[in-house]
Amino acid sequence: MNTLLKAVTGITRAMALKYGGKHVKAWHTNFPLGFPPPVTRPVAYLKHLMMPYTAAEKSRLQKSQELDKQGRGYYMEQATQPQTLGYSLTDSPVGLFGWIYEKLLSWTDNYPWTDDEVLTWISIYLFSRAGPTASTRIYYETYQSGDSLKLARQRPSIPMGISVFPGELVVRPLSWYTSNGNLIFSNTSYTKGGHFAAWEAPDALVKDLRTMYGKGGPAFSVVPGKTGYDSAQARL
Repeated sequence: MNTLLKAVTGITRAMALKYGGKHVKAWHTNFPLGFPPPVTRPVAYLKHLMMPYTAAEKSRLQKSQELDKQGRGYYMEQATQPQTLGYSLTDSPVGLFGWIYEKLLSWTDNYPWTDDEVLTWISIYLFSRAGPTASTRIYYETYQSGDSLKLARQRPSIPMGISVFPGELVVRPLSWYTSNGNLIFSNTSYTKGGHFAAWEAPDALVKDLRTMYGKGGPAFSVVPGKTGYDSAQARL
């Protein structure tokens, strides 16, 4: 299993697994997990074996494999020695800048960062009460507990929606996503956007959420008897 995928099972996925059906009725993510269909789902498994992947899908799979080999050093450092790294990042604003800025460049899809945007991101880490170490320790705590691996092996049953951007760290064939959740909405048509899609392409992401949860959308009726619209809104 891809190391990065084990590390980033995601907050929304964890909520869907822990609270799905009771407090969480549906969920959406722009960084979905994707694994080959298991033999326990024979139709999807046979389709996976017999249907060739497109050139774009092969290219993205290759990119994901390269990332697992060349781009996971940060994760292993944060997952095993977070406090040592935290002292350095807290002590050196320049070091913190280099640690964060490298990811802002390599994890986005040629996004044109402005100086103000970069300094805002760095300042959140540097001047917050918790400090930079808080962002490293969460990797350690998750990795050491084994929670990520446990969550990655489970399949949420509640409705799921995904938005897949081409510059994401890991992009899988659509068939891989369907085997890992109750997929009711997907948008894989984007030609631009990366890991920080909410910052790079906020309007596109919001549009997907409105399409999924809005009136007439596949997740519109997930709460029985509730439409999400009051009488005043309905008249608009």
